[in-house]
Amino acid sequence: MKKIEAIIRRSKYRAVKDALHEIGVTFFSYWDVTGIGNEKEGHVYRGVTYNTSDIQRRFLSIVVNNNFEEITIKTILDAAATGEVGDGKIFVSDIKESYRIRTREKGDDTLN
Repeated sequence: MKKIEAIIRRSKYRAVKDALHEIGVTFFSYWDVTGIGNEKEGHVYRGVTYNTSDIQRRFLSIVVNNNFEEITIKTILDAAATGEVGDGKIFVSDIKESYRIRTREKGDDTLN
């Protein structure tokens, strides 16, 4: 199993969510997060532009079977990309085991 963590633009969340549902990824967690990166967002107040390094993003946490890793990553890349600085990052790590609390099942079947 793989854990795929993605930090994406908030404006792209709906497109990413819909694309993930289309390929069969129907369960994941997400959080609104603030980070610091290379992108600078400007805010205008009374005609004066203020730059801030705090960037609002959405953090997705998805666990998939090994055979679903590549399609999940490709789907996020395709749906989240704008081609501009600040599109985000994807991180992949191994998951040793998973358990379904209700039935006490363990393994890949718990992800369905």
